[in-house]
Amino acid sequence: MDLVDPTIFRLAIFVLAIFVGYYVVWSVTPALHTPLMAVTNAISSVIIVGALIAAAASLGSAEGANAWVAKGAGAVAAALAGVNIFGGFLVTQRMLAMYKKKEKPKA
Repeated sequence: MDLVDPTIFRLAIFVLAIFVGYYVVWSVTPALHTPLMAVTNAISSVIIVGALIAAAASLGSAEGANAWVAKGAGAVAAALAGVNIFGGFLVTQRMLAMYKKKEKPKA
């Protein structure tokens, strides 16, 4: 491990995770989309809890610029996870509406 810079190693893992995630997401059948959206909403809620903890943890020990970086990163993570949660609910609602029977107009 000493031969490879840890930053390059982490970047390589991140790039590989992007490729794996892309192929996993695009190979999901439409019938499984709604249950998977519910799972991603649950994961995003855990991310929001972690973001709030990260933002609050900076209050006690860190001072100065490090505290603001932690607060900012926590706020950005909470905002992005919130967009993911609300967008997931909207997409799930639209997909479930596709399966409802449409009423025929009375003549």
